[in-house]
Amino acid sequence: MSSAAPAVGPALDRALAVLAGRPLVALTGAGVSTDSGIPDYRGPNSPSRTPMTYDEFRSGEPARRRYWARSHVGWARMRRARPNAGHRALAELERTGVLRGVITQNVDGLHRAAGSRAVIDLHGRIADVVCLDCRQVTSRDALQERLAALNPGFAADARTETAPDGDAAVEDTAGFRIAACAACGGVLKPDVVFFGENVPPDRVARTYALVDELAPDAGGGALLVAGSSLTVMSGLRFVRHAHRGGIPVVIVNRGPTRGDTLATLHVDGGCSQVLPVLAAAVGGTLGAAG
Repeated sequence: MSSAAPAVGPALDRALAVLAGRPLVALTGAGVSTDSGIPDYRGPNSPSRTPMTYDEFRSGEPARRRYWARSHVGWARMRRARPNAGHRALAELERTGVLRGVITQNVDGLHRAAGSRAVIDLHGRIADVVCLDCRQVTSRDALQERLAALNPGFAADARTETAPDGDAAVEDTAGFRIAACAACGGVLKPDVVFFGENVPPDRVARTYALVDELAPDAGGGALLVAGSSLTVMSGLRFVRHAHRGGIPVVIVNRGPTRGDTLATLHVDGGCSQVLPVLAAAVGGTLGAAG
């Protein structure tokens, strides 16, 4: 076994035995992006964060001003993030035909930047903005230019941490000017699923269908969970679905997860260290096993 992940030896060996020769689907969370400089919400040593809820965002202009001011600072940093070894390992598994798709709870777009193509962005993408009135979708970069013009020099020297959704801990947001939809003057919102908001039903249905392709009577695959504590039902439900369907579940995550009792095994380690080892070991085994 490679020395790339020395701390997880026996568990990693068992994971390789479970995954080898099977088609895979990956379910990823914030932990897969931490080594790209995007912190997670619930990993070891993560600071306490309270993300904005959908109801709060809709409550009025003060809440939206606070959100967009903090996002304006956070986006300038988040857009500079680049894929890490974990993202690239999953893209390589897709290239070899072993990985059938990535279901990501992340909004950072780094899977696609790494080369993954079969991606379900469960919670949307922070790079897109939607108007809540006319539903037009535009780019976050275009909005960033408008916000910069409306708020020259705002928080230019702020030295705050950025959350997984691009939010930055900027305290003084009272004078920030928000932008309306350029098409209809309506309310703009990042095209992501906020806490308290439902994932679009068609997206949920596509995700269940992808997991179902792993069922023993369909292909005999496995679900690989990477970098998610599975704390929220949005991701946990697919692990439960796989477990009920007799689909093996392997979790790679630093620290315990809410899905551990449903998993075949849990590899306690970082995605950037473990996923390249898995990719190298199982990337060529599907055809050989058949």
